[in-house]
Amino acid sequence: MSVDLIIEIVAAIIGLTYLFLEYKANVWLWPVGILMSVFYVIVYMTGKFYADAALQVYYIGANAYGLMKWTASRRHKGVSNDSVSEELTICRTPKRLWLPLLLVSIGLWMLLFLILRNFTDSPVPLGDAFTTSLSIVAMWMLSRKYLEQWLFWVIVNVVCVALYFWKGLYPTAILYTVYVIVAVLGYFRWKRLMG
Repeated sequence: MSVDLIIEIVAAIIGLTYLFLEYKANVWLWPVGILMSVFYVIVYMTGKFYADAALQVYYIGANAYGLMKWTASRRHKGVSNDSVSEELTICRTPKRLWLPLLLVSIGLWMLLFLILRNFTDSPVPLGDAFTTSLSIVAMWMLSRKYLEQWLFWVIVNVVCVALYFWKGLYPTAILYTVYVIVAVLGYFRWKRLMG
């Protein structure tokens, strides 16, 4: 078994832990997400998914931001950090944000595509750019506990499954297959939690 495969398997296991914590809306998803991102920088650089590798660097910062957002109110209220945030509740994405989110997604997609096509040897610049742009937006939505972030993840994960199987990143493709299922289940669970 190669070192690259071992790193990918460990990253996938950490990814499953992250997904379980996200499904549960547990604050520990954020530190686990940082660890997962560190491993996936290596996996994606090896597989020539450069935008996905860069996305992992973004995720490190986004996970730190999400941790701050979810725990801010508890520090003031003396609530332990292992419970769901009291201030930030699950809610629908405000209608006024849908057009800006769409425009940011499309703008990022086109910008990343042009960079990948012109400056890298990426075998799938359009797909890599697409999943990366939607992931950036979905991660921001997750930090705000917007219900519809799960719908973004369903789209991202379905496309990623195809890309990673095609590229031979089998443990990651399997992980993303699980992500698709859990994203659908997570949407309905968060919807119930929302009330």
